[in-house]
Amino acid sequence: MHPIAANWFGRRTSGWRDWPAEEVLAAKGDTRVSVVLPALDEEPTVGEIVAGVRTLGPLVDELIVVDSGSVDRTAEVAAAAGATVHHRDDILPGTGSRPGKGEVLWKALAVTKGDILVYIDADLTDFRPHFVTGLLGPLLADPTTLMVKAFYDRPLLDVSAAGGGRVTELAARPLLNAYFPELAGVVQPLAGEYAARRSLLESLPFAAGYGVETGLLIDAWRGHGLDAIAQVDLGQRTHGHQDTAALGRMAATILQTINARVSPSLSAWPTLTQFERHDSAVVPRETTVAHPDRPPMRTVSGYEA
Repeated sequence: MHPIAANWFGRRTSGWRDWPAEEVLAAKGDTRVSVVLPALDEEPTVGEIVAGVRTLGPLVDELIVVDSGSVDRTAEVAAAAGATVHHRDDILPGTGSRPGKGEVLWKALAVTKGDILVYIDADLTDFRPHFVTGLLGPLLADPTTLMVKAFYDRPLLDVSAAGGGRVTELAARPLLNAYFPELAGVVQPLAGEYAARRSLLESLPFAAGYGVETGLLIDAWRGHGLDAIAQVDLGQRTHGHQDTAALGRMAATILQTINARVSPSLSAWPTLTQFERHDSAVVPRETTVAHPDRPPMRTVSGYEA
């Protein structure tokens, strides 16, 4: 490991038990906390997560679900469980709407009021309240901390329980180690659970789709230094898994995000070709994997209002 990364890992890594709920609440003071769930067709899981977040009481000032165009009952289930639900297309309509996770995380800034935003994926099947308290702890304890990334074991998927998912180990980690070795100590750079100060998030561009976590991590480090980032072991996380072709598209998007930050003047080919069998024929399938970043939210007309 790069010596800078190794030093950071030793100093800026903690576990969720280091941040008891009562101590986190005492440290909160008048800091406003928004929990955001980006959701696309998560009817089976979103209600239970919302209910779990609500058990945290005064620690969470608002609980928002941003629907990314679900065709199931995600919005109805989330609202019934106690979340405020916004559809992606209704937020800053003058900016238009794009598909993908990066879009809903970016637009969440415009419908939340928190000084700190906590992002939680809506497909978790074992959400526990310490997912929120663990991420908030380092931010509330140290004003110089701007972003906190989660890591966790992912049972039934990885040979190494402490590793990331398949896209992390086969794409994101090798690329980050090669081009940004100072970030090699981040256990799970693609983790969908993380928290950050609004002041940071509104100053950064948001990459499209599944490139969003990678882009935010790199840009936060470049803009504010490695010690602005911390990470917390949340224990264990289980969620739904995608097929190999979907993971390939995810990896291609992450590659585009990293390439745009390594060599912004060198555009990578914008589509990914995959193949499907239809009866006796093998047919190519093209997917666009290069999309422009959304600009820093503080530069967007209508955001301040």
